Amino acid sequence: MVAARAIARRAFADGRVRTFSIAALFLLLALVQALGYEHSYPTLAERHQFAVSFGANKAVRLFYGVPHDLLTVGGYVAWRLGGTFSIFAAVWGVFAAARALRAEEDSGRWELVLAGAVRRRTAFRAAIAGALAGAAVLWLATWLGLFAAGLAAGPSAYLALEVGAVAAIFLAIGALVCQLVATRRLALGAGMGIFAVALVLRIVADTAGSLGWLRWATPLGWAEEMRPFAGPQPAVLLLFLAAAAVLLFLAARISMRRDVGTGLIAGADSAPPRLRGLSSPTALALRGERGMLTGWFAGIALYAVVVGLLADTFSSASISRSLQEQLSRVGGASIVTPKGALGFYFLVFVFAVSLFACAQVSVARHEEAESRLETLFATRVSRRSWLGGRLLLAAAAALGLALTAAILAWAAALSQGAHVPLGDMLGAGLNCMPSALLFLGLSALAYAIAPRSTGLVAYGLVSVAFCWYLFGALLGAPQWTLDLSPFQHVGLVPAQAAKLPEAGAMLAAGALAIAAALWRFRRRDVLGA
Repeated sequence: MVAARAIARRAFADGRVRTFSIAALFLLLALVQALGYEHSYPTLAERHQFAVSFGANKAVRLFYGVPHDLLTVGGYVAWRLGGTFSIFAAVWGVFAAARALRAEEDSGRWELVLAGAVRRRTAFRAAIAGALAGAAVLWLATWLGLFAAGLAAGPSAYLALEVGAVAAIFLAIGALVCQLVATRRLALGAGMGIFAVALVLRIVADTAGSLGWLRWATPLGWAEEMRPFAGPQPAVLLLFLAAAAVLLFLAARISMRRDVGTGLIAGADSAPPRLRGLSSPTALALRGERGMLTGWFAGIALYAVVVGLLADTFSSASISRSLQEQLSRVGGASIVTPKGALGFYFLVFVFAVSLFACAQVSVARHEEAESRLETLFATRVSRRSWLGGRLLLAAAAALGLALTAAILAWAAALSQGAHVPLGDMLGAGLNCMPSALLFLGLSALAYAIAPRSTGLVAYGLVSVAFCWYLFGALLGAPQWTLDLSPFQHVGLVPAQAAKLPEAGAMLAAGALAIAAALWRFRRRDVLGA
């Protein structure tokens, strides 16, 4: 029993940075979306106009799903948050399963655990219990955000349960995949592939009226059919419970019958070795992170297409005057023009690319925690070249993400008749880079000084800075406090010109932080987990 509790605590602690970062985001978004809708559309007439403008828009449904009640705060929140939170929760579930199960085998710790008195069944159940505790944290954070916004406790808990159920079912899917393949990288790739299929099925069901039945073929569709605040159908939870139970049962049975470090699907041991990507530590990092990079590019691409399709859907008639006044406090651009809408939407890409940069530094820390660097640094590879290569790879990938978002958003907007010059959109992509490189430098410096706190510092800095920029302006905070956030100094390109002096200052600060990180990293000990 003591060993089982220790394994559960370890499984929960290993993913605590990711879990609490997403939980904080859920709490803030739940609170702000509920309060924002109530203040932006205070009258029934304004809400009706909003429902007419956006309720039947298929481009909107790509991302949020089918709305069931846009005339009440609860119905709006269930639509706006249910779709997006379910996507985040599904991705979290796949990563949590891979970290709790397959990563432990890859590192060799599972063999040590099972060499003692702990049975495989006990270890598996304990690891899953620790990961499910993370899903409970997501549920609690969502409920707290909704309840703090003034929504009823019971329906709020039910909406939060939708998010928790999606996290749990994809955790179960990830657990089964971990038994089928032999490495964490393959498990993440297969799990994200299943998630992609589930998302595509949900999108097709929501945008093609005759194929609505496809919602019952995907857990993301089941979540939509729960309908919080709009004719709840709690019986759908039985689908989640039954499916999760079956998946976890199969995963547990397979885990007790296979060798540690292998998968049910045999690897190609006789295949010739693949030497591509082994020319340098940086090339190896690119090879090892292909799955993560593919996921980031796919997510950015999907959102960019949605953003482009929505660029020409706003008008003075569909956006209430109070909402326009509130948005004018954030940058001063008008959302009722395609350029203005894209300028506001690209704030999300600025945040996402900055978050990606922080994630890359956390990956570097993971390599150190897994004790891979001692052997590497025993060769002719220097610390400076290793960390510098990782940071260069992160910067190049961030630039690729930003330009991908710009090009796809431009193409999608053009398909809807919104003519925004491609040069302006490429400028919007480049506008994401100063803040991304600033946070990359700050994250690298945190890694060099306090490696065990890398994730907390990196994700915390970018999340707090972005949230304060958005909500501080809406709450009327003093200007000097808003100026503390780097996002305050990002122009709403293409609606506005880029703030070149501020961008230059952020680039300089980021370069200085990177230089300090490289200097400090050479002089500290390599630390394990």
